[in-house]
Amino acid sequence: MTSDTLCFSVQGSDRSGLLRDLTTLVANVGGNIEGISLTGGREVEMHLEVSGVEDAEELRIALSQVEGISATAIYESSAAIFGKRVIVLGGGAQIAQVVLGAVSEADRHNIRGERISVDTIPLVGEGKIAEAVRAVARLPRAAILVLAGSLMGGEITTAVLELRRLSRIPVISLNMAGSVPDAADLVVTDPVQAGVMAVMSIADTAKFDLARLKNRRM
Repeated sequence: MTSDTLCFSVQGSDRSGLLRDLTTLVANVGGNIEGISLTGGREVEMHLEVSGVEDAEELRIALSQVEGISATAIYESSAAIFGKRVIVLGGGAQIAQVVLGAVSEADRHNIRGERISVDTIPLVGEGKIAEAVRAVARLPRAAILVLAGSLMGGEITTAVLELRRLSRIPVISLNMAGSVPDAADLVVTDPVQAGVMAVMSIADTAKFDLARLKNRRM
């Protein structure tokens, strides 16, 4: 997202055509919608991440006048608040150690002005992990993926290759059994170090580039 992106939050009663009316208003003032999140039901809460708006308050007022809207607000964008995301998938003790390293390193960079967050979910089963790997490409602000476990291959390897090809999101793998390490950008033996290196590779305040590493296994 660009530096001028803002989050326009709207609440009101759900109806057919509501999203169309809101996005039309944004387009009419020259805004570019970079992300949308929506919670539906009888009452709807929608967050529009919009850039390129010269008068944010004018757009907020216009959105508040749309039929069914009861409340509007302007916030900083999710990218400005939470920044780039490190995604950690896997299970067992390894995933906890990766998160430990990533959070510790993110704290060091965030103190200097970075915004890096760490998200994780413990999963069991080849199919579930492969599905989660593919979904990383659809996650907002996902910048790097770390796979933590003792055995991964098969469908997970296929999903890793698809992710790297379609989204260019780099993948770090622990040095585990299976074919996933062969498909990853970097293989790290120590899980804490894997978390640290994941953060270093996406931090603007760090001088570390995965593409420049000659040795892909550490």
